[in-house]
Amino acid sequence: MSLKGKILIVDDEPVNLDFFDVMLSRLGFEVVMAEDGEEALEMIQQDRPDLIILDNIMPKMTGWELTKILKRSKAYEAYRDIPIVMFSAMDAVKDKIEGFELGIEDYITKPFNFSEVLARIRAVLRNKELAHQVVQRERRIALIESLNKSLTYFTEHLKGPMESLSASAKSLDMSKNTAVREFQSLVSRESEQVLATIEGLREEIQELRQEGDKLRSTEVSLQDLEEKFQKHFQGI
Repeated sequence: MSLKGKILIVDDEPVNLDFFDVMLSRLGFEVVMAEDGEEALEMIQQDRPDLIILDNIMPKMTGWELTKILKRSKAYEAYRDIPIVMFSAMDAVKDKIEGFELGIEDYITKPFNFSEVLARIRAVLRNKELAHQVVQRERRIALIESLNKSLTYFTEHLKGPMESLSASAKSLDMSKNTAVREFQSLVSRESEQVLATIEGLREEIQELRQEGDKLRSTEVSLQDLEEKFQKHFQGI
């Protein structure tokens, strides 16, 4: 799983921007920077980063205010899923809880250790990628189930009439005339081909069911993710 990506650093201190720019760029991340919340909103729309590292205490717009806009504003709904790692000098539990309730993914108090920050960045990106995979899997399962229902309906409602038609054709009096015999032969041949196709569809239905069952049993579920995030939250 690739954990590289584009990171937006939002901080009013140029030294912090330069530090993260140098350190993260060396590790292969693409770094974009903003000095306040208003500039950050513009860059989010322009660059759509994979992750936002956000200082809480800034002029013009605080980190809390920026987070509220991103997570709750209708105008920024398209960017709501961008994860946020917030930095703050405030280390009270209530401040951390407020951040998580707003929708941030992680909260780091200053002063910080860069190795820890990097580990948290990678963890957030890993969770984001995992969540994306789960959503894709759920969509695939829904598609499989929809296709299964359609194929099942088709085969169940077509097999009976085709079997009746084939039986009726076979019961025709073969001694009547050439036209009847030809019609009987045609109907029998076509109905047998349709029945063979139906049987093939039934096999495909079974394969699709097995694929859906495998997806459910071998990959993490949305409930697993929710439990994981709850444990993270409880560990504040």
